[in-house]
Amino acid sequence: MVSQQQIDEVKAFLLKLQDDICQTLELADGKGSFHQDEWVREEGGGGRSRVLTKGSAIEQGGVNFSHVYGDKMPASATASRPELAGRRFQAMGVSLVIHPHNPYAPTSHANVRFFIAEKEGAEPIWWFGGGFDLTPSFAFKEDCIHWHKVAKAICDPYGQDVYANYKKCCDDYFYLKHRNETRGIGGLFFDDLNEDGFETSFAFMQDVGNGFLDAYVPILENRKNTSYTQKERDFQLYRRGRYVEFNLVYDRGTLFGLQTGGRTESILMSMPPLARWEYNYQPSPDSPEGKIQAFLKPRDYLNE
Repeated sequence: MVSQQQIDEVKAFLLKLQDDICQTLELADGKGSFHQDEWVREEGGGGRSRVLTKGSAIEQGGVNFSHVYGDKMPASATASRPELAGRRFQAMGVSLVIHPHNPYAPTSHANVRFFIAEKEGAEPIWWFGGGFDLTPSFAFKEDCIHWHKVAKAICDPYGQDVYANYKKCCDDYFYLKHRNETRGIGGLFFDDLNEDGFETSFAFMQDVGNGFLDAYVPILENRKNTSYTQKERDFQLYRRGRYVEFNLVYDRGTLFGLQTGGRTESILMSMPPLARWEYNYQPSPDSPEGKIQAFLKPRDYLNE
């Protein structure tokens, strides 16, 4: 059973998490600030979207909170999970995407979320989900190791296999089948988390949400002032095209948001401000642009 007090605790954490992440990213950027839009969903709920554009380090970044609810789930959700049919639902979470200016500074995505579906005379169906992943245009192994060290440190208190399991889930989820490559260098991805009870599941979700800044900000700080040329910038825009392809073709959160009548501008804030495609682009395998391919597959960065 999940009480209203527990639901309120989750919402309070998510709102504070949005505040904390925005404040820290503004400090890391040094110039830009997040603009907030509050929105209301006609069918129930709403949220607050925060977007930073044309900062010093961040070309565009969004950190969104949403809490939506309704009397029935969209057809796509009940088709895969028929037990949700006939239940009223609530979904709340924080989702973010950061697209830096510098081609050597990686794009990053994170989200944490809570879902509950209820109906009279039945136990509620609930779970937590979330994770974070890193999408570099030019990969540095030391950045990859740092990223995964933080991810593993978050997971270790919850069991010796947790990191390995959620790392694999991330590699599997952020995979572009039509390109035969991962979107980036992975991280953590978990969903349907409830088997250890509400308090433990909520604690893990909080640790993942809070841990994102420990994983990402040192990398951003280290790479944001690296010198680059138009050649590297063009390649960054080309790699951003992969980000667009994944979000529009595969991302479940994008689909859920659009099908539940969420705010389109907020849902699509994950898109980069600029991207490019080039027909049959084939960089030399030994070039910096070609070497990223070695990172676009599942790797054990902590034991290589």
